[in-house]
Amino acid sequence: MQRCSHGDAHAIANGGYREQVYDYSRLRRFPDVEAPNLQAWDATDELLVDWARTAGIAGDCIAVLGDEYGAITLALTDAGLHGIRVHQDLVTGRRALANNARALGSDPDAFTTHELDETLLRGAQLVLVQLPKSLAALDEIADAVARWATPEVVLVAGGRVKHMTLTQNDVLARHFTSVLPQRATRKSRLLVASSPSSPPSPPSPPSPPSPPAEKPLPVLETTTHVVSHTADGFSPVEFTLCAYGGAFAGSKLDIGTRALLDAMPALSAGYRAQGSTVGRSQLRKNGAAAGQNASNGGPGEQISGVANEGMRVIDLGCGTGALAVAFALQHPTAAIVATDRSAAAVRSARATVSANGLDDRITVTLDDAGSDLPDGSADLILLNPPFHLGASVHEGAGRRLIEAAARLVRPGGEVWTVFNSHLDHRRALTRAVGPTEQVSRTPKFTVTRSTRRARIPGEGTKR
Repeated sequence: MQRCSHGDAHAIANGGYREQVYDYSRLRRFPDVEAPNLQAWDATDELLVDWARTAGIAGDCIAVLGDEYGAITLALTDAGLHGIRVHQDLVTGRRALANNARALGSDPDAFTTHELDETLLRGAQLVLVQLPKSLAALDEIADAVARWATPEVVLVAGGRVKHMTLTQNDVLARHFTSVLPQRATRKSRLLVASSPSSPPSPPSPPSPPSPPAEKPLPVLETTTHVVSHTADGFSPVEFTLCAYGGAFAGSKLDIGTRALLDAMPALSAGYRAQGSTVGRSQLRKNGAAAGQNASNGGPGEQISGVANEGMRVIDLGCGTGALAVAFALQHPTAAIVATDRSAAAVRSARATVSANGLDDRITVTLDDAGSDLPDGSADLILLNPPFHLGASVHEGAGRRLIEAAARLVRPGGEVWTVFNSHLDHRRALTRAVGPTEQVSRTPKFTVTRSTRRARIPGEGTKR
């Protein structure tokens, strides 16, 4: 078990922490979307920092989870704390933390980054958490803290009051015998959990099992789905979907994904008709190299490039991997890269790929909008872009993925997109990719097909 220092050699008097007020306005969200109405911190970050500063616990016994752009971590290191352990789900957040630390001259050795595993929480006495959006993600975090931190650990989770529910207290109470809500301040509130319960044994993995992790996460859902295609020549697709707690929609099919799956017969029929011209290129280890993926905070040893004749497909923003797996099952010669910026999504997609016996056909990478993939490397892109940035409704994340798709698809290749019908993504697709036609539409979702026009010199190159 990790032993925490009794004091912090880098801290100074008055409880061991510097007293100056941290200037959060210096922080940036980059490479995530930046806009006048989006900032890199909120009042919850400040409350969590204030709690840690008064707790009198050394930095090497503090773990920080969900620090979106580094506000909590960098404010604490600025106060003199060293040895803080940090977990961020999104690769954009990991890069923003590194960028902010470098730009502000923070000590690069004052914190270390981790996946959600035992190395993050072993010996931790104080765990600071920005409450995640989903209850499943909170359950996973609480389980991990109760399982791996010290018996004396205090978990302090905070969020904006408008996004908090009493059910979050109930989730924490499954893993801690004491859960105390604090008084709301500046429209944020903290929940303080202590006295962890004995954690249950982790559930059995899906069959066939996912690749063994060094320290596997305890929470994993699996659901088998059947997508019934009615078009001639297309049989139903049956596959198992796996999800860790932080993955969007869990092991269920979100309705946007289902809408694109329902359009797959039309997509497949079109490519069968074009069989003489599609898929002639040899795939050369398509996907990010192991070193690149590891640099994004992902386990590089799990990257397995695929080399075969066939259609080159990218599932951009893959989530739990439903689109990639369903397409692979219908197209045995396709070589597919599934990529997402969420570590929870990538873990889930890898488990989904393994559960369906497709490890040799689908490469899963942790990346920001396919930034490590080469220009023009796909014949086809499947895209289900988000319309939220954290808790904010904002089209910026979707637009970034549309621009990435325009860069990644070859001239003449196609981008099949599903999006909320009220969004103006069709115009954005036409502008960034090329001619775009509607394939299907419901009051909630629209599916489109965009054909990549010939590139103008300098257009859509990686920045």
